[in-house]
Amino acid sequence: MKESLSLQKSPDPAYATLDDWILREAISFSVDSSQTFNASIDKVIASLGDSVKLLGLGEALHGGEDILMLRNRLFQRLVEMHGFSAIAMESSFPRARAVNEYVAGRGPASYDALQDTGFSHGFGRLDANRELVEWMRAYNADGAHCVKLQFYGFDSPTEMMFSDSPAQVLHFVLDYLASIDSAGGEEQRLRIDLLLGPDSDWENPAAMMDPTKSVGLSPAATALRIETEDLIAELQMRRPELVAKSNERRYLEAMQYATLARQLLNYHAALARKSESSKRIVQGLGLRDAMMADNLAYTVAREGGRGKVLAFAHNSHLQRGKAEWQLGTDLLTWWPAGAHLDEIFGPRYAVIGTALGVSDANGIGQPQAGTLEARLTAGPGPARFIPTHKGQGLPTSAIAALPARSGSMKNPTYFALTPQSFTDFDWLSVLDKTAYSRGGPELVRMGC
Repeated sequence: MKESLSLQKSPDPAYATLDDWILREAISFSVDSSQTFNASIDKVIASLGDSVKLLGLGEALHGGEDILMLRNRLFQRLVEMHGFSAIAMESSFPRARAVNEYVAGRGPASYDALQDTGFSHGFGRLDANRELVEWMRAYNADGAHCVKLQFYGFDSPTEMMFSDSPAQVLHFVLDYLASIDSAGGEEQRLRIDLLLGPDSDWENPAAMMDPTKSVGLSPAATALRIETEDLIAELQMRRPELVAKSNERRYLEAMQYATLARQLLNYHAALARKSESSKRIVQGLGLRDAMMADNLAYTVAREGGRGKVLAFAHNSHLQRGKAEWQLGTDLLTWWPAGAHLDEIFGPRYAVIGTALGVSDANGIGQPQAGTLEARLTAGPGPARFIPTHKGQGLPTSAIAALPARSGSMKNPTYFALTPQSFTDFDWLSVLDKTAYSRGGPELVRMGC
């Protein structure tokens, strides 16, 4: 019987050339056309199957306005037609709690009040993020929608050039325990606050490149790591009591914050180790992505029974294969969040990568002839989805021989596609062009 079934199964299509693959598989659309866009999204989701609980959408760079608008329209369609209840963004996990309160109709009275405190990396100032959050708030205010939308951040508590103090995440856990036993945790809080010291000691930007400027291995920081382990142990030992006196969701949230505090302290310790700068940076990048994956696993579990989750971040965080970053003469490689998520979720995780042809505002010129971006944007547009089949059925020799396009003269966050992109993503969303993100910081031309 098994043999009979296997004979009936349609083989993956084989393509003589890359151009043949593009011609046959591309689904062209326009974000401005709801008819073509919605139809293309429905085809993509149908191809992924019902098992997917976490869908990633990567961005080829930070600063692509059209990619952000694609994300907004995609999330709206996923909510309205495909059972999605939450979006998680590449922004600080603890900060995003304030945004979620706003989306729920609580907390700050306006978006302006949280655009800096509710996001990391300055992402709250992007107009497209404001529009997304306001749409979610309006959706939740409509009584006809029984399932209310949730907003999460899944990045570690870090900024571009420094890492946050662990104070915020530790105080969240201490506040949770105090809400159940106000007297019992006072001594513990005093010990932890004494070891924390000023936030500025932890958030020194110089620590990223100079381990002597980091407090991550100081006697106080080492003692704080032990206190954090004791805090996690207490949560574990008292679980039956704590769940009964609060509820399971609040308990699991406190446990996630405590785990994040442990990971953040490990990150600070890595910054303080005296080793080659490239090794320190690689370890920091790996720890950050591991935190991202852990936060997303928590988010999916929290949304279980409610709906599916869309995760939005840079391509390099959500891809399945190893991430690479050329920093000067050093090629840095590490396992990104997507690789961890692929191990954790298997077929329940799918990811769409994005690519683009040109962006004058971001310093990205026309792709050179023969590059993957040049071939992908040669067909009907202005945008198209293309399934990679994880590389199956594609001419591997032609893929390996693809020349790499040049990078950006303004935006160092732009990464071009590579042959690995065929296995990193389930689909590629390729845009002819993108403007620069409204509300983003000014870009300055790099080099001579």
